Amino acid sequence: MDVYISGVGMTKFGRFKDPLENMMAEAASIALKDAQVERVDAIYLGVMNAEEFVGDSNFAALLADTLGLTGIPSTRVETASSTGAGAFEAAFYAVASGHMKQVLVLAGEKMTHLSTAKATRILSEVIDRSERRYGVTMPALAAMIAQSYGHEFSLSPLKLEDILSQVAIKNHSNGSLNPYAQFRKMITKEDYLKSQVVAFPLRLYDCAPITDGASAIILTSQPTSIKVSGIGHATDTSAVRHRASFTSFNSTKEAAQKAYVMAQLNPSDIQFAEVHDAFTLFEIIGTEDLGFFKPGEGWRALEEGKTHLRGSLPINPSGGLKARGHPVGASGLAQLVEIVYQMRGEAGRERQLEKTEIGLAQSIGGLGNNNLVTILERGDRKRIIGEGWSPDYQPDILAPKKRRTSQLLEGIGKLKTFTTLYATPEGFRSPLTLALIETESGEVVMACNPDVRSPKTLKMEKKVYLKTREGLYVFEKLTLWCRLKRWLKLHQNDNKGTEFTKR
Repeated sequence: MDVYISGVGMTKFGRFKDPLENMMAEAASIALKDAQVERVDAIYLGVMNAEEFVGDSNFAALLADTLGLTGIPSTRVETASSTGAGAFEAAFYAVASGHMKQVLVLAGEKMTHLSTAKATRILSEVIDRSERRYGVTMPALAAMIAQSYGHEFSLSPLKLEDILSQVAIKNHSNGSLNPYAQFRKMITKEDYLKSQVVAFPLRLYDCAPITDGASAIILTSQPTSIKVSGIGHATDTSAVRHRASFTSFNSTKEAAQKAYVMAQLNPSDIQFAEVHDAFTLFEIIGTEDLGFFKPGEGWRALEEGKTHLRGSLPINPSGGLKARGHPVGASGLAQLVEIVYQMRGEAGRERQLEKTEIGLAQSIGGLGNNNLVTILERGDRKRIIGEGWSPDYQPDILAPKKRRTSQLLEGIGKLKTFTTLYATPEGFRSPLTLALIETESGEVVMACNPDVRSPKTLKMEKKVYLKTREGLYVFEKLTLWCRLKRWLKLHQNDNKGTEFTKR
């Protein structure tokens, strides 16, 4: 059964004193009024972590009560920072099955009342616990991915910095035109360079802010002007170190493939998109993973103006998570609200796009391991699908790295990527240098170096010495003494097996 959108609603995003349930009720009321309905068959709720952010659980029942809709089934969905999109997906299938005729999708988060360190610690709980032990945060992992991207595609540090700044400048420009955005001020390259480094090479302006806000959508089986054409959802390994690539997300590729097939569309059919830019480079990677541009070419499209508001493929006309704000539970749904505004011609004179018949939203959960892609199109658009249609999007899905269970204690490794984290979570000193190290056996492990204060002393693919300290991997400069220790270790264990395979 086809599924349509009959109403949308959203609060302003930013810093507010209102309780979370009040903000979500406001968004729901706007959507219900927009759809001209008073009751629905069900509520699908997206809140990522109300337990820790606001101290409340059973939020689905609380919202039904707050809305005066008790008696109606209310279900909470959580897929980390893609939670809003995850709730939308669950609601979509409820209507598509024919079991529900009209449902309310509601998503929100309240975060700004907490300190940055505490909010960072809560957000970091979505990271694999074995990596989190090192003090790894979302910005730290994103920074390591940025380093890998720059290295793989031969971008100098200055060039990478320039690309990242262009994403931030573009999205702040778009956000300045969005009445719902948290940041409605344009920034310059000078502003970007003056902002503090959060996790090298990412600066403050590379990271989406901590935000309060809510969004809502009414889904219906009755035809309207906006149709849900395709949805795709995929996951990836919890630990980043287990992935075959540090420059793309399998979960986006697989989700996109499913969405394109369901919609019977190709990347070239998409006219505009909301792409998850919690970190500036994620927008570039997202446009490549979605098939809009070839790997390593997304930044060129940005430089050429293709992804700008008046470009051939506008990306994040809302300002994205970067400027609109990122209340983690709400962002995935807010992307879809923006697409509806654009399709209806309700985005405002300065921000309204010309071609808005088909739009796509990509939402990232966790560090790229619970991703969703959703495609909307004009319901009144007559699209003829040729007989024997087949997709031209055939992404390269890389298998995860093989995992070894052996206890690796000491040896020589290769520095695959690294960062120095300055905004550390609670309980960790700043700065904190972290790295992904490939051992001689081919396994990749997370490691730290308490003594490195400047990331400029490190170099990709450089050999380092890896050891353990207090149950954690620690890496250090490879010296003659380290080589001697490794040689002695190998000879001491000739009859016991060695920690690392000798070359």
